[in-house]
Amino acid sequence: MKQYYTDAERKQLVHLYKTLRKTIGDTISKDDCDKIISIISKGIKENKYTRDKYGINPALRHLSTANTLTETFGIDRNMIIAILLYNLCKNDIVSEIEIKDGFGDDIVKLIKGLLQVSLLYKKRSAVESENYHKLLLSFAEDIRVVIIMIVDRLSLMRMINHHPDVHFVNSIANEAKYLYAPLAHRLGLYKIKSELEDLALKYTQRDIFTQIASKLNQTKIRREEYIANFIAPVKDALLKAGLKFEIKGRTKSINSIYNKMIKQNAEVDDIYDLFAIRIIIDTEKEQEKAKCWIAYSIVTDMFKANPARMKDWLTIPKSNGYESLHITVYGPDNQWVEVQIRTRRMDEIAERGLAAHWKYKGIKSESNLDDWMNNVRDLIESGSEGATTLMKGVKMNIYDKEVFVFTPKGDLYKLPQGATLLDFAFHIHSRLGCSCIGGKVNGKNQKITYKLRSGDTIEILTSSNQSPKLDWLSFVITSKARNKIKQSVNEMNARTADLGKELLQRRFKNRKIEEEESLLMRTIKKLGYKTVTDFYLSISNESLNVNDVIDTYLELDNKDKEVVAHETAANFVLQSTDDREERFSSDILVIGENMKGINYVLSKCCNPIFGDDVIGYISSTGAIKVHRTNCNNLRHLLRKDPNREIKATWSGKLGSQFAVTLRIVGNDDIGIVTNITSLITKEKDAVLRNISIDSNDGLFQGYLVIGIGDTATLNDLIKKIRNIKGVKDVQRSTN
Repeated sequence: MKQYYTDAERKQLVHLYKTLRKTIGDTISKDDCDKIISIISKGIKENKYTRDKYGINPALRHLSTANTLTETFGIDRNMIIAILLYNLCKNDIVSEIEIKDGFGDDIVKLIKGLLQVSLLYKKRSAVESENYHKLLLSFAEDIRVVIIMIVDRLSLMRMINHHPDVHFVNSIANEAKYLYAPLAHRLGLYKIKSELEDLALKYTQRDIFTQIASKLNQTKIRREEYIANFIAPVKDALLKAGLKFEIKGRTKSINSIYNKMIKQNAEVDDIYDLFAIRIIIDTEKEQEKAKCWIAYSIVTDMFKANPARMKDWLTIPKSNGYESLHITVYGPDNQWVEVQIRTRRMDEIAERGLAAHWKYKGIKSESNLDDWMNNVRDLIESGSEGATTLMKGVKMNIYDKEVFVFTPKGDLYKLPQGATLLDFAFHIHSRLGCSCIGGKVNGKNQKITYKLRSGDTIEILTSSNQSPKLDWLSFVITSKARNKIKQSVNEMNARTADLGKELLQRRFKNRKIEEEESLLMRTIKKLGYKTVTDFYLSISNESLNVNDVIDTYLELDNKDKEVVAHETAANFVLQSTDDREERFSSDILVIGENMKGINYVLSKCCNPIFGDDVIGYISSTGAIKVHRTNCNNLRHLLRKDPNREIKATWSGKLGSQFAVTLRIVGNDDIGIVTNITSLITKEKDAVLRNISIDSNDGLFQGYLVIGIGDTATLNDLIKKIRNIKGVKDVQRSTN
């Protein structure tokens, strides 16, 4: 068997084990320790408990993590055992059943959480995303798992100094910076957070880290003396003023100093608040502001303040509840020192209220996460022996209404719980959603109805033959997907309907039939269609035969042509030129010259009224039909047989009414139709005989048959209808 440890590693392992045993005392029994050692020995013998691909010794890493946990967080039997057994379970050296039988259900739960989270380690490209943080918390299921991960990362960061694989080191450092340090901050593990940030800076920008560390090390003794000398006179003055207080002095972390250097474009010695002093006053709440200002007055009397650096969050607290006075003063030896003045209550809010402090540092937050993390942090900082026991009951379902999924490239997206593969396709791009036929989820083919689960890696499959369908609305849940499906289906229907309309018009032309709009609307209604779009869609998809449409159209047209003179809205009489003046009071039309005993009909295709320019047309039955001169049907008839034309002129007005068809387009609103009919009803020279309304896509199109006396009255009525709010167009139907 290969030698598993170097001599140095053996010594380090012995030291770590002894340290851990000394620290935990009887928290973990000797029997438990013997079981753990036996399992580790089994893994070594089977050559399964080996270094990872980066050369990290797992035994060293996990013992180091266990010691770091006791050092930074506290002693917890189950968490320590889970740390030591996790990798052994992952490599099938010990089963979950064996762990359950030997150590209990709770340790199995912790190890399952660690195994679940380990699945995310391959997704490091998304580690800077806020969604990645949420996904990790969702996967962990137990807050203790998150704490173990943070502590383990700190142990690993300590181990990889001068590791030969630069890419590996940079990757681990970035995880620490963007994921684990913010999580540690949220949980109130500030010492871990600062060390993770400092180590991340050390591994990614070693020259800068070394420069700052060297500068601080050179001045450490002098700096500590400086802080002590600064505090001494301030302390005396505060005591003389009768204040009860505590003063803390500190030097900022290397990473914090570096961030200040970048922000202020300055060197280490030029950083304003390299030295920081915090004065915490003990007082009743009603006297807080007064005593803070007393302390402020004492400090600024002793040292010159920089007014540009004054921050008064005492008078007007920050939105997150943070209260404090921040001043930067010019201390001895020309050094800038930041002084924070607050009361004990304010300090508790800033330090224990969690959200206040890390929002103050510029880290984004969510209210539900604030409350949840604050409760956890209180448990951690309580220091009670039962804290870790209570934490077992802390639920990690803060993101139970969301799912987080990856693309094959590692990009991370958030969608609502219940979202499908098709929702995800539309979330990425509308074009991708419209052509989606399915996808690969974690390498396996899935249908578009597949419901996403957090951690899934989704690859969308498309086809150029795919198009959105209305039944997709039955399973997509995101508004973007639903709106785009509706829009795409409507657009496709409109294009298809246009093809149907073009086909019908072409067939009319081939059969030399003049299309009359009002007659076509009646045809559509007779065929049972509620909308024009549905009618043309049926023609386009061949569920309605074009020839059947034309046969119905001609059938209705023939019935119209059988109407005789007594069915028209006006009476026509023959008269000669000699009689014209004499009969003006009773006759309204003069047809031809000296023609007697012939029937006359006002043509329904164009509905001429008194005042229109008109022409007569002699039909094959001998009856004369009177058309408006701009009638499309008349033009078609005269092209075939121009000799049938006969002169017609208006001779007078009897007060009779003529039928006129108006086409009105407007917003689809029941109120607008009421306004139109009300207007016509109030007109004394107009009568509403019939109305037909069709609505589509927010608009209505209506055909109104009106009894009216002459063109002047008609034009006046059209003008009034156009002025009604919501009416977009009014036209007299020409055919």
